[in-house]
Amino acid sequence: MAGLTLRSLSKAYGPVAVVREVSLDIADGEFCVFVGPSGCGKSTLLRMIAGLEDITGGELRIGGERVNERAPSQRNVAMVFQNYALYPHMTVAENVGFGLGLAGVDKAVAKQRIAQIGQMLQITALLDRKPASLSGGQRQRVAIARALVREPGVFLFDEPLSNLDAALRAQTRVEIAKLHRQYARAASVYVTHDQVEAMTLADKIVLLRTGNDVLVHGSVAQVGTPLALYREPANLFAATFLGSPKMNLLQATVAAIADDGLTLATADGHTLHATVDGGRVQVGETLTLGARSEELRLQSAPGADTLPCQVQWVERLGDMTYAYLGRAGSDTTLVARLDGRSGANVGDAVHLHWVPAACHAFDASGQALRRLAP
Repeated sequence: MAGLTLRSLSKAYGPVAVVREVSLDIADGEFCVFVGPSGCGKSTLLRMIAGLEDITGGELRIGGERVNERAPSQRNVAMVFQNYALYPHMTVAENVGFGLGLAGVDKAVAKQRIAQIGQMLQITALLDRKPASLSGGQRQRVAIARALVREPGVFLFDEPLSNLDAALRAQTRVEIAKLHRQYARAASVYVTHDQVEAMTLADKIVLLRTGNDVLVHGSVAQVGTPLALYREPANLFAATFLGSPKMNLLQATVAAIADDGLTLATADGHTLHATVDGGRVQVGETLTLGARSEELRLQSAPGADTLPCQVQWVERLGDMTYAYLGRAGSDTTLVARLDGRSGANVGDAVHLHWVPAACHAFDASGQALRRLAP
């Protein structure tokens, strides 16, 4: 088939770099999701792969062949657009088979393929209708069918669910995952700003960052499996982008360094421990300590590795409860995920336990310190 290789791929508009030095391998059958905040360059990167944007620097290979200068039609890719891009004067069947006609596929073969894809995506009853008579979800199915029917080496999805309502997004997300399994021989690249889509669909996530620093904007913050990025963020950007609610963070100073981790002091004089490698930090250095909401514990009495807090707000979601906590002298809000039967109430004075083995630590440049094995 046609795996993808990106080597130092870059895009600039004049002096403004929007994609910076992206190097990446996407194997046949792999579902890779580009995710990041608005303006980070993820859609531009996808369009460079499709051939819809010129490549400023670096090299793009599809199936081992350099395609930097090739037209979109010569790249063996199919793209599903955010706005569907259906021809309004054509029927659904004509839209789905349009690419087959351009490729010179025999009409009988094309008709058979359209029928097969129509059955797979449950749009057989729609084949004689025009796009104007379809709902948003139906139009998206037609757009996906048009890509699938060509049997390309690479599927490209540019935020295909962003125009659907929440319930239909969830349903279509499952359908896309099923389709990828059926077409596992092809590589898929999917762009989204929705981290739920990224976490649930991806074999590999490519997190792109944005920021005021021109040397950082449009670069890759981290690449890995969804759980790797969630559990072991390589930097503060990854730690705060993935996860809802985002990772809890507070500033602390290194008080002691030992083989089993760091002892840290908060500004109000409390001591916390983190089971991280302190080999590249020094006593007196200020770090950012982090922990996911599900790793924090509430207790009624003070103890080791606890901070006194007051419950400011409680969200009860049935199976879980989120407690939003404030600390005296700090404007930082911390969030702990509790059991849905938790009795936490607004105004409660509690003590928040930071489990040392669950803590993350980031240096002054925002890079994560390696966590030690338990």
